[in-house]
Amino acid sequence: MTKLKRYWFFFILLLGLLLIAFMDQAIAMKTVQLTGKSILDMLFLLPPIFILVGLLDQWAKKESLIRYMGEKSGIYGVFFTLLLATVAAGPLYIAFPIAVLLLKKGASVRYIVFFLGAWSTVKLPVLVYEFTSFGSKFTLIHICFGLVFYYLTGILFEKIYDQQKLLKYDTTKEV
Repeated sequence: MTKLKRYWFFFILLLGLLLIAFMDQAIAMKTVQLTGKSILDMLFLLPPIFILVGLLDQWAKKESLIRYMGEKSGIYGVFFTLLLATVAAGPLYIAFPIAVLLLKKGASVRYIVFFLGAWSTVKLPVLVYEFTSFGSKFTLIHICFGLVFYYLTGILFEKIYDQQKLLKYDTTKEV
C-alpha cells in the first residue's frame, strides 16, 4: 500500500483522463497521443544527455569548475554560467542532470539556480524567436529582468540551502 501512495498524483491524472474519456473520447485519445509523443521525445533525448553528462564528469576538472563557477568566481561565474546556458539546446528537463553534475563538481548554488533560469530564458533559439516576434525592446527587457531575478534568487537559495546538504539529499528514500 505504501508503494501505491508514491503514485497518488499519477492516479489522479489517470482518473481525470477517464473522466475526460467519459465526456469526450476524441479529446481523451488526443491526450493519450500527446502524452505518448512527449514520453518518446524524452526517452530519445535523455540517454544522449546522460552520456554527455558522464563525459563532462570525466573531462571537466573540479578545480577548473570551482574557479569558474565556485563561490569566489565573481563576475566570471556569471559570464561563464550565462555562456553555458546560452549555447544550450533542448528542453529544461535536460538542464537538471547537468546542474546536478555542476553542483557535485563544486559549483556554487547561486550559479546553479542562475544556470537553470538562464537556460530557460537566454538560449539562442529563444532569443532569435523573441527578437523576431516581439522586437528588440521586449527581448532586452525580458532578458535583463529575468537574469537579475534568477541571480538574486540564486543568492537567496545560497543563503537558505547548504551545498553539502543538497549533495547528501537521498532521492531513493521511501515517501
